[in-house]
Amino acid sequence: MQNRITSSIAAAALLLTASQAVALDDIDYPNHPVRMLAASAAGGNPDVMARLMSVRLSEIFKSPFVVEDVPGVGGVIAANQTAAAAPDGYTLSLNDSGALAINIAMNPAVKYRLKDFSPITALATLPTVLVIKPSLPAQTLAEFVALAKSKPNAMSYGSAGVGSIHQLTMIIFAQQAGFQMLHVPYRGGTGLVNGLLTGEVDAGWSGINNVLALIRTGKLRALCISVLERDVSLPDVPTCAELGYKSFDVATMLGLQTAAGVAPAVIARLQAAVAKVLREPAMAERMRTLGIHMAENGTAAYSKFMQEDLARYAKVVDDFHLQIKP
Repeated sequence: MQNRITSSIAAAALLLTASQAVALDDIDYPNHPVRMLAASAAGGNPDVMARLMSVRLSEIFKSPFVVEDVPGVGGVIAANQTAAAAPDGYTLSLNDSGALAINIAMNPAVKYRLKDFSPITALATLPTVLVIKPSLPAQTLAEFVALAKSKPNAMSYGSAGVGSIHQLTMIIFAQQAGFQMLHVPYRGGTGLVNGLLTGEVDAGWSGINNVLALIRTGKLRALCISVLERDVSLPDVPTCAELGYKSFDVATMLGLQTAAGVAPAVIARLQAAVAKVLREPAMAERMRTLGIHMAENGTAAYSKFMQEDLARYAKVVDDFHLQIKP
């Protein structure tokens, strides 16, 4: 009897899976170009991920996936455009915890909420690296902290915008280390890197792929990684935890979203295609070399993560009294 029941359940599951596949194949989506809004300037993590994926998604769907860079305000501009888009799945955005958690918690001017988006899938976790301009007289993290302590608010750090993960990471680190620096927000991570190269700012937490080549050629100096494990792309750069900041573990999640109300079948079709692309060996290797850690695990898991991420950063914003004054 038990074997008969088990066989019946297995047959029903197989039939359901087959019917879902047929249903997805029957969807007339996409039948014209899809916009992919990358919440960064050219070269930022969202831009890099969008361009890596868009080529393969265009091939899979036989319809163009067109990348548009929308930098500024820690991803808020791209998030606003996505939330206001038609609920048809033709406007997607690659955005992260900066826009979808930190700014919601930190910035009263941000009016959208998580309910205004349809999550598709997580894409990658993005650690940052603390980099300084080479002319700064500090070779180690300890020397950098000592220098910053000796000049309260005289030294500056850049970020990808107010409310960005770069700003929040420095705020948390500076409070733990006991120093104060002047904040200089840019329109995206590329602006931050340019500010470091021109000497406009002294330091900043940056996405690894934005500064990897510059670290390797000595144009920027890397001091530590923001998470608890070293990154394979920068094996000689220690974590902050290794250097005495035991609880320091700050990263962001980059994900794919669209407007609220998009048909679940469209979401499912996009998620399945993205999962296929991210698991291709060439894509996985490219991400690894850029310091980007693949995190695709389905729509339901990403939706749950977004809620937990907002709660986590809301607590940080509250604990550190970080709310932006309107």
